[in-house]
Amino acid sequence: MKLNRNWNLPGRLAVSACAAGAVSLAVLALPAAAQKTTAEGIAEYRAMLADGNPAELYEAKGEGLWKEARGPKKASLEKCDLGKGPGVLKGAFVELPRYFADTQRVQDLESRLLTCMETLQGFNAAEIAKTGFGSGEQKTIESLVAYISAESRDMAFSVPQGHAKEKLMYEVGKKVFYLRGGPYDFSCASCHGEDHKRVRLQDLPNLTKQPGAATGFGSWPAYRVSSGDLWSMQRRLNDCYRQQRFPFPGYASDATIALGVFMGVNSKGGTSIAPALKR
Repeated sequence: MKLNRNWNLPGRLAVSACAAGAVSLAVLALPAAAQKTTAEGIAEYRAMLADGNPAELYEAKGEGLWKEARGPKKASLEKCDLGKGPGVLKGAFVELPRYFADTQRVQDLESRLLTCMETLQGFNAAEIAKTGFGSGEQKTIESLVAYISAESRDMAFSVPQGHAKEKLMYEVGKKVFYLRGGPYDFSCASCHGEDHKRVRLQDLPNLTKQPGAATGFGSWPAYRVSSGDLWSMQRRLNDCYRQQRFPFPGYASDATIALGVFMGVNSKGGTSIAPALKR
């Protein structure tokens, strides 16, 4: 291409400056556009996988386990009170964790199931709590939480705060959420305390407010494609501790239940889509 030698220097500089500015703006715009495209791609990927979510298999198994006479007492879980009355499942999941008078504790779904499995069926709750995820009666609980959470699908979260112990657990959960420690000086808030954070291609919901709280809390339990298994909230929290290089919390411990209260209360009004599908 032959250049026009009649251009004066000021004109050339002006054109160059405009071109440079345009390029700079384009470069600055690229990351945001790329992120949007990536986020949309992941959303499409999940939508495709969601058609025939393997969690449905766990739901079906969980329904059978709920009704089956099992354990030393040869009893079913149909008299288990999850907060709405013995055997009532509809709407129970979206109001957990909550205070239970019989145990005088705030309990989430999994710790409450441990109570019912021990009192109604005769299982040893402490032994189940020590069992590794994905094996033994832990596998049973994972199927049960899939079934029970599905009974409240598309319902709004309304985790209660009427009892003094429920309020206390919210404050404890808040402190645990912001507690920094471990070799990386991480906290739950390091990943989930602000908007617009991500790890690799994964958007990280802000669990301190809506809509992020419901997006995060409201999608567990979930089937994880990467592990080929259904993960409960307790298992998910355990993995968060692992990634922070913290010691593992006890299964159904007060610390994990308190975190559930904190996230659940922050999710008020949001919709449960559990059991969902995750990468």
